[in-house]
Formats: sequence, C-alpha cells, structure tokens
Amino acid sequence: MACEQVTLQDVCELIVDCPHTSAKDEGVGYPLIRTPNVGRGRLILTDVHRVSQDVYERRVSRAVPRQGDLILAREAPAGNVAIVSPGIEVCLGQRTMLLRPDSSFVVPEYLNYYLNAPEQRDRMLRLANGATVSHINVADIRNMPVQLPSRGEQSKVAELLNVLDDKIDLNNRLNDYLSQICDAEFTDFVSNQRDASWHDGTLNELVEIRYGKDHKKLAEGPYPVYGSGGFMRSVEKPLSSGESVLIPRKGSLNNVMYVDEKFWTVDTMFFTIPLKPGAAKYVYQYTKRLDFGTMNSGSAVPSMTTKILNSLVIPIPSDSALVSFNKKLQPFFDLFGKNEEENRRLVSLRDILLPKLMSGEIDVSKVDLTQLTNNHLADY
Repeated sequence: MACEQVTLQDVCELIVDCPHTSAKDEGVGYPLIRTPNVGRGRLILTDVHRVSQDVYERRVSRAVPRQGDLILAREAPAGNVAIVSPGIEVCLGQRTMLLRPDSSFVVPEYLNYYLNAPEQRDRMLRLANGATVSHINVADIRNMPVQLPSRGEQSKVAELLNVLDDKIDLNNRLNDYLSQICDAEFTDFVSNQRDASWHDGTLNELVEIRYGKDHKKLAEGPYPVYGSGGFMRSVEKPLSSGESVLIPRKGSLNNVMYVDEKFWTVDTMFFTIPLKPGAAKYVYQYTKRLDFGTMNSGSAVPSMTTKILNSLVIPIPSDSALVSFNKKLQPFFDLFGKNEEENRRLVSLRDILLPKLMSGEIDVSKVDLTQLTNNHLADY
C-alpha cells in the first residue's frame, strides 16, 4: 500500500485550541467535552458535563464542532483522539483541541484511527512536556507527520475497524445499564436499609489509600495501567491485585474507578486496599458521587491528598451489611468486568490490525472482522 507523507496541518482545514477558561457543570444543555470524555476513537458521553446556550456559544466562537471533526486531549490522558458522531452538538472543555480533516485529502474516520494507533500515540507522548502532568503543544500537533494511503484504501480500512468499535460501543452501553442497576441498589441500601448498626465514620476505616508509581520504564505485558484519565497501556508486572477503588490524585479528580484484577496505577492515581470484606464496592459507589473538584488542593493542576481522602466522612454499615451489599452487586460487577476485558482485547486487536492494514501486509478486501470478533475473540 503506497503512502504519501504529509503533516497534520496539510490535511486539516483547521486546528483550533480550546478556550482557556473553565465552565461549570449546569446539569442540562450542551455536552462539554473535557479530557475524560475523549476516548480512544469515540467520545465518552456518560456523566458528561453540560452547559447552557450562552456558555456553548462563547465556547464555539472559534469553531463549531461538527460531524467528522476530531477532538484531541492535550492532557490527562494526553494523546487520546475521538471523532464527533452525527447528530450531537458539543463544545470544547479545557485542555482539548479541535481538528477538522479536509475530506478531499483524508477520510476523517481513517485519520481518527491513525492518530489513535500505538505508534502515533507514542509519538504524541514523546512530544508531551510538563513537570507534573504531560501536555501536548498545539504547534507540535500541527507539524506531526502523517502517512496517507489512497483515499479509497483509507475508506476500506476505516470501514473494517469500525466493526470493532461498534462492538466496543455495544459493550459500553451494556455496562452503562449495569451501572444504573448498581446505582439504584446503592441508593436503596443507604436510604432504606440503614439501621442502628451503622455509624458515621471516615474513609480510612474502610480502605487504605496508597500512591501509584511511574510506569515509563516498564516493558509491555498483560497488566493494565490506569491514570486519572483511565486505561493507558499494559505492562509486564502489577503494582497491586484484587478489588480496589482508584481515585485521581492529579488532573481529572472525579474519574473514580473500580477494578478487580492485577493492575498498575501511575503517580497521578491513588489505589486503595479494602480493610473489610465488601468494602470496595460500597466505597466505589459512595465516592463516585462526590465532587472531588471542590476539594482541590492544587494551585495550577487540580490535586488531591491522602489527608483529605482519609478524613472524608462516610456512613459505615455493619460488617454483615457490607457483605450482603457486596453479594447483591457481585453478579453485575462480574458482567461489567467481562465486557471491559473484551473491550481491551478488541482495542488491542484493532491496534495490531491498523499498521498491518496500512502497510498492505493484510489485504483489506479479504478481512471479515464480523466473523473474527464473533468467533475468534476468545482465542485471541
């Protein structure tokens, strides 16, 4: 497959930085795309912040995001790129950038996949700088080299890889539904099942908070690495294992996560060790509802401390109530975890296929990704 080498600014009609002001979540209105909403390929609109018409119009004064535009996260997680889907109106939050592909040169879906491929993400991360949180400069993005096959070949590659993303989207929608069930169970638990055996205590009665560590010197491997923006990569060894609630230390403070596996967290993400059976799911359900942004201890970069977390006041159920609550939620969390694991495999498969499809090593006309995802994913 013959490719032409150009720069990103050569194949984009415009590249626009975000407004350098914050906007509060108003609960209703237009989606405000912040860095946690920029997934690897598609926007993550679950729990997205929303703004009014007036705020929206101010934030789109440079450019109105439209179908086929790409939104790039400049920080936390630096380098993620997502395409704007049909039928949605969004505006840029802080630390993001808008790219509008010139469709006469490049298929937007192909450029989206290209920029999210491991080689290009690594290139962007090498360009990133910053003492505490990596960020990408606009000038570096404009001059980033891009290799383009013919437009027809771009369309074929994008169409094939889109099959994988559709399956990932389906799993994400299923997990949203499972999360809603768990949220309803939690609300019932704290509202209707509290009795005299409960007491008001602090978070450090239920979990021990520990610091993440730098991952850059670790080789690739099977264990997922999480930062304040979510999953980052997989490495050769874990930092911890089992159930844990992950709480951001820097950056996107409200991106609380639950894991039950062997894992690594970077130095911008705390992990926790449950001190009581059943504590992890309860702590996750409780803390994900908190607005950690209002507890920010940083001057420039949003920051969280162990002192703040350990002293958080939280209702403490009895030991038997915790175990009972954990048992009720476990089947939903098991399904959620299976979908997450399948998504990681799908993303890995997509990342392996992309360079092979681009180079012509794999003939796009001979790949049946529908059969591949349905029949062979478990063996991948």
